[in-house]
Amino acid sequence: MSMSSLGNKSRWPVWLCWLAMVLDGFDLVVLGTVIPTLIKSHELGFDAIGATFAATISLVGVGLGALFISPLSDRFGRRNLLVACVTWFSIFTIAVVFAPNVAWFSTFRLLAGLGLGACLPAALAYMNDYAPAGTAGKSTTRTMTGYHAGAIATAFLAIMVIPSWRTMFVVGGLAGLALVPFLWFKLPETLPPVHHVPVAATSPANAPVRAKAAPQTAPEDERARFRDLARKPYPLIAAGVAVASFMGLLLVYGLNTWLPQLMASAGYSLNAGLALLLVLNVGAVVGLLIAGVLADRHGTKRIVLLWFGLSAVFLAGLSIQIQNEVVLYAAVFVTGVFVFSSQVLVYAWVSQLFPARLRGTALGFAAGVGRLGAILGPAVTGALVAAGIAYPWGFYVFAAAAVLAVLALAFVPQTIAATSRTGASVGQS
Repeated sequence: MSMSSLGNKSRWPVWLCWLAMVLDGFDLVVLGTVIPTLIKSHELGFDAIGATFAATISLVGVGLGALFISPLSDRFGRRNLLVACVTWFSIFTIAVVFAPNVAWFSTFRLLAGLGLGACLPAALAYMNDYAPAGTAGKSTTRTMTGYHAGAIATAFLAIMVIPSWRTMFVVGGLAGLALVPFLWFKLPETLPPVHHVPVAATSPANAPVRAKAAPQTAPEDERARFRDLARKPYPLIAAGVAVASFMGLLLVYGLNTWLPQLMASAGYSLNAGLALLLVLNVGAVVGLLIAGVLADRHGTKRIVLLWFGLSAVFLAGLSIQIQNEVVLYAAVFVTGVFVFSSQVLVYAWVSQLFPARLRGTALGFAAGVGRLGAILGPAVTGALVAAGIAYPWGFYVFAAAAVLAVLALAFVPQTIAATSRTGASVGQS
């Protein structure tokens, strides 16, 4: 029995990977919700410099986790890595509550980020192993709706509990620990094809058991490594998706961090800016649902180029002051539809282009490089805010990032046909 047929009988993997993305969405906005309180109260010794360091080191941890830990899913299995990462992330999220100062607060955030950064690529690789053929776009984008659902839920939780900032980390950590038993008992393992026991070696009666009990490690010569991405035909593809992922996460984190301030600089009220942030993420969820279906129907390359191109247009359009409130909210909603799903379509395309044995490694590379954009986006926008030119130049910078993503992906082929080490032809679509 294949993993695809297993997927037709159980929805557990779909929901569990979605909930893992909710945890990632929690991390997207949690610091933004607590930092104003920490700076205002000077608790733990926080000031603007300390807050910037904590925010930056958190993203560094996430990037390192994506780059160096997520590839382990290609060696030891997606399920094992997901369980380990969610457990690790949850423990150190709760540890933040007991931090005595900024240094320990930042250290715990760095350590939590290592697990969290590996969680996203592993979950997406799992869903693409598990999903039926021809549904990679839809599987990836639907899973990633959890990312923005988590961001929205965390924003609402903050409205209810802030200034009690420790509650935010307690809830996030306990939610992760509650998810771990379900991951362990309800998530079947998915294995790259090189790990599967040959059909001829098993009878139909015991095939599912043998597939699930197969060794978790590949032979030494089949293990995925980052240097495999430098071998033909992958270098151009890896470079293109890395640039696009960098620009995509620059947009995601830049907008989620600074949109309220950008809108305030444009003359809108602060409350309107916070409401627009929620509208932006609601648009993201809608965009993900639409983008996945269109990508599977018309080809991921065509849709991701269109999505990044339209993102550039709408981001530039936000530089124009909109007096009508309904039109303003509609414009931000539509911007969210295209901006955030553009980044996720990059992940979907990576899952399609690379063979299963490299899928976790390639996704980790894309996500890890993308996290550098996640660091740079808020930093660049913050510099524009400090210089007093955030509006309209912040939106122009975002629009330019989307254009650069289009240019980078334009040179990536729609499909590739590679030769595996065993000599078999591998076609990717």
